[in-house]
Parts: sequence; structure tokens; C-alpha cells
Amino acid sequence: MHVPVQAIDREIWRDGVASEGARLIPEETPLALTYNGGTYAVMMGTPQNLEDFAVGFSLDEGIIKSVDDVKSLEVVRLDDGIELRMWLASEDAARISERRRHIAGPTGCGICGIDSIAEAVRPAAVVPQGQTFTPEQIMTAMQAIAPLQSINLQTRAVHAAAFWSPAGGIIALREDVGRHNALDKLAGSLARSRTGASGGMVLLTSRVSVEMVQKTAAIGAPVMVAVSAPTALAVRTAEAAGITLIAIARQDGFEVFSHGGRVVARHATEVADVA
Repeated sequence: MHVPVQAIDREIWRDGVASEGARLIPEETPLALTYNGGTYAVMMGTPQNLEDFAVGFSLDEGIIKSVDDVKSLEVVRLDDGIELRMWLASEDAARISERRRHIAGPTGCGICGIDSIAEAVRPAAVVPQGQTFTPEQIMTAMQAIAPLQSINLQTRAVHAAAFWSPAGGIIALREDVGRHNALDKLAGSLARSRTGASGGMVLLTSRVSVEMVQKTAAIGAPVMVAVSAPTALAVRTAEAAGITLIAIARQDGFEVFSHGGRVVARHATEVADVA
């Protein structure tokens, strides 16, 4: 069944006592991404916001340069999975045929099937300067995620990626059992709504690996904030891409690992506004 959440009966043991009951858990299904009739990748993910996932994956992988490059997109639900069938312009199709790879991506896999070290650690796009944010704005943004995670509120088992701006708060939020999938879905949502990312922050409920930085750079967001720690390679990649990488964001604060100039105290921004 291709629904995001399933009720599953289970046996419960607590304090040495057994009981029974149902629990809501997230669904996981194969998602095949095809371009002009050929399969490019098969990822495991949550069957929700699939048009966003298809577009975001295509952008973040560099398969397309704009949402307009996708001439048609069809979500085809099969017995054992879902196909995301996309048709691209002829020049894009030719490029795909040269680099097509068949990959089976387990949940949480971000670079499965990459066949060279150079491709795995490819330089991220350099983001625009964007704007500065106060610590209060960063904390407010992160605290806004949890109430909007509808699947996670039911299951406590999925990741989220969100985009926050000073003017609009949480503009978009996407969930998935895979953290990379959630970020791809967010990228697709922003692209399909024509939302520019230079004025806001990408928020993550996961750790920060290099692929998450590469995807955030492809989105064009100058700041990314995560609840868990980054890897060393992620920090180096963020530094090279001009991204402010903020991690270990908790209720009492956060840690800034690169380009800290975008984080300024409230009084500094107020002085700048007056000037």
C-alpha cells in the first residue's frame, strides 16, 4: 500500500508485563526515477510529496538545471513500488544517457551508485551572500519544525527538511524516512513554487553529511541548521561553498562551523537598520 503511515499490530513488553496494541509506523517503498523511458535510480522512501521528490532529486543530482526542464511528470503506482516517470528535452535526455547509472538506494543513502571518488566529493555550488540572522531567529526557526511534522508526530520515525524565511516563517516542510529524500523533496517544493532560497535557511532534523551540504548548495540557501553534528568533510564543503553551517541546535543554543558572519547579535542588526 502506498500510504505514508501504516497501523501495525505488535506485542508490547514494559516492566516485565506483556500487552498488545497497534502502532503507527512510516511506510517505505521503492521509488524508481525514470527519464525518457530509462531508469536512472531506485531509492527507498516515504510515498508522499513524490512530485517534489522527483523534481528535487533531478535538480540536486544535476540532471536538470530548472524545473522547466521537466516536460512531463507522472507518478505511476505499481504493486511493488512507484515509478516517477519524467520526460526531458532532447538535449537533457542525451546528457542523461551518457551518465545514467542504475542504483538501489537503501533508506538514508545519499550517494549510492556513484562510481568515482571525484563524483562523490564534487565541489558544491557557491551560494550567494544572502542575509544575516540573529540567534533568536535561528532558535525560533528550529522550534517551529516539530509541530509541523505530521508523520513524525504519529510515528517518531522520520526526518524533516524545512525552509524558513524571516518574512514567512516555515515556507515549506517535507518528511521522509530518508534524510536525503526529505531534502530532495524540499528542493522540489521550492523549485515548483518558484521560491528563491537566498533569503532564508534550510533546517534539518538530521546530522549533516557532505551530500546534505551539496544539496543545500544546489538549492541556493546561504544558511543550513541541523539538530545533529556535521562530518568534517561537510564542514570543509560548506566552507568552500560559502554556506553558514550551524549544527547541534538545541533549546539552549547551537554551534556555528563555517561562515559565522551571517549570525549576528540582535543589537548589531538593529544598529545596521538604523544606519
